[in-house]
Amino acid sequence: MPYKQKNITKESALARAQYLCAQQEKCEYDIRTSLLKWGTRDSEINTIIQSLIKEKFIDDLRYAIAFVKDKSAINKWGKHKIEFALKQKRINEKNIQLALKEVNEIQQERSLEKELIKKLKSLKDQDEYILRSKLIRFGLSKGFENGKVFDMVKKVLDTHSLKN
Repeated sequence: MPYKQKNITKESALARAQYLCAQQEKCEYDIRTSLLKWGTRDSEINTIIQSLIKEKFIDDLRYAIAFVKDKSAINKWGKHKIEFALKQKRINEKNIQLALKEVNEIQQERSLEKELIKKLKSLKDQDEYILRSKLIRFGLSKGFENGKVFDMVKKVLDTHSLKN
């Protein structure tokens, strides 16, 4: 069970939250969760959050854009997985859609192709039906759109399969 501090002062909670936000981009949900873990009084949480938003320590759109860029470039996630993760962080739909516009479609396609090729190389020799289904499941689990996954799996299998 995580350690829960007993009712820290409002000023202390605000200072800790400001420090967290200054170190790394945080969304309102992340800070609210931290404040609850620290034992901040419920009556003070909204006041602290509003103060952080007013002082630009928290900006959910800025967070969503950074999240989209990181997850698509570094983690090689597709739009669906990124969108789902942002919804779990309780980012509003408008901000999610604005942030998803930052996704570079060409880069996403290249990432999907590279990930599928890497996955194909890791699979033992099997018939094409099994390879196809494993690659499709893999591409979908990374959050890429169905049509793109199907098309890219076909391309990858056509160009890289049976080359020994």
